[in-house]
Amino acid sequence: MKQQNVLELRELCVQVDGKELLHNINLTIPSGEVHAIFGLNGSGKTSLMMAIMGYAKYEVTNGQILFEGKDITDMDITERSRLGISIAQQRPPTISGVKLRDVINYTSTHNSRKLSDIDRIIKDAHMENLIDRDINRGLSGGEIKRSELLQLLVLQPKFSMLDEPDSGVDVESLGLVGELINKLFSSNSIRPAKRKAGIIITHSGNMLNHINIDKAHVMLNGRIGCTGNPHIILERISKCGYEECIRCMQEGA
Repeated sequence: MKQQNVLELRELCVQVDGKELLHNINLTIPSGEVHAIFGLNGSGKTSLMMAIMGYAKYEVTNGQILFEGKDITDMDITERSRLGISIAQQRPPTISGVKLRDVINYTSTHNSRKLSDIDRIIKDAHMENLIDRDINRGLSGGEIKRSELLQLLVLQPKFSMLDEPDSGVDVESLGLVGELINKLFSSNSIRPAKRKAGIIITHSGNMLNHINIDKAHVMLNGRIGCTGNPHIILERISKCGYEECIRCMQEGA
């Protein structure tokens, strides 16, 4: 049986305020695969994620975005969300007057989730003492990451994108965040190999010791310049820095 591609980007070019940030991006993520995207700050990683999600200011000037074989290039963010695409931002805003519990209850009602399941997910995320706060108010970096992952775990999207899930997370909390990410992509504990697809953006690659990644890509100046085994790529970056990646990309070009 042929494996279905969940996400396909074909010659994708994206601009913001008239400046092109992504140049001819080609990327394919098959069903059940989770890919990591490495790159320096400003290399286009977050812009890629925002364009896939459909944020209005990220204007597609060329190419296509296909989700489960359907062209979603011209769909807005609401339509893409309803198809099952979700995002956890690196720096989500604080939302005054909206409790985290309210969002969780609303989502679980629409997903027909059992109360016992929701309670278990809240405990797994160690968010019992924070569930009645305004969203992200007064939370540490690690607590914000857990809050974002809690919302995705309740939502159960088909395709999740995580922007720097290890950013602002202390060493002691990395394991817990990694555990939640693995649960997000492998929600069936009986069949952990049956996974959902997604993208994880990372600068340092710290999360690779805690999560299961199928393939990695390195971005440079709005282009994907390298694709391969995530551990080999991370080892090379750790040893030689991104400067070596840049030289390699330039020689390849």
